[in-house]
Amino acid sequence: MASLNLVALLCFGLVVLVNSYPSFSRHENQWTKLILTHHWPKTLCTMEEVSCQTADKFNYWTIHGLWPDKGQSCNRSWHFDVNDIKDLLPEMEIWWPDVLHPGTNEFWKHEWEKHGTCAAVAESLNSENKYFAKALDLYKKVDLDSILKKFNIVPSSKYYSLDNIRSVIDSFYKVKPKIQCVSPSQGEAVQTLGQIEICFDKEYQLMDCVEYEEELPNSIDDLFVFESAQQSEFSVCDESMPIYYPPAHEEY
Repeated sequence: MASLNLVALLCFGLVVLVNSYPSFSRHENQWTKLILTHHWPKTLCTMEEVSCQTADKFNYWTIHGLWPDKGQSCNRSWHFDVNDIKDLLPEMEIWWPDVLHPGTNEFWKHEWEKHGTCAAVAESLNSENKYFAKALDLYKKVDLDSILKKFNIVPSSKYYSLDNIRSVIDSFYKVKPKIQCVSPSQGEAVQTLGQIEICFDKEYQLMDCVEYEEELPNSIDDLFVFESAQQSEFSVCDESMPIYYPPAHEEY
């Protein structure tokens, strides 16, 4: 009888353990696409209507996040621990900085707990270190900033068309990106370039991004740092409107 009770207790403990682990078996969290999201630091600061001293430092596209196309906050008990990514911190601070709140880990914490815990359904992403390392790896392989510069898409006081920017990415990567802008303020006729998404399949091969907003994570919802940005948010750039790609340093 004692041995039966022990077996029953062990089985109960196993059930509790399984239920407390990330619910990777749930259909709704079985993602098929990863969205590597780049944002332009100068635009972030403009959206927040604050003077970002770090915007001048980060005069290149930085990482916003690596988002699975399904699931959010898949395991609220799997908390971010900066010690798990100590070996990545030098690169994180360069390529994945929090330009609005420098010196904190809150941005990385947010991205891990909201998106990383869902990406972790894949064995190759099933730890905090693997998730952030893979995002850095994909970012460096894409090398978006260099490719845009190579084809003369650079921050400038002149304006671009959406087709100017999209055709460069289409022709080089052979996939369709999602390009997002901040809509113009009332009375203005120019949108501001803010975010570019490049997508990968589960084997980390490039694939088309869908440009319909309802089929991708809402960008403003993900930006916990944008709590005060009530009037502006990222949306798919308007085909008919010129695009301003703001220099990190003001041009006079």
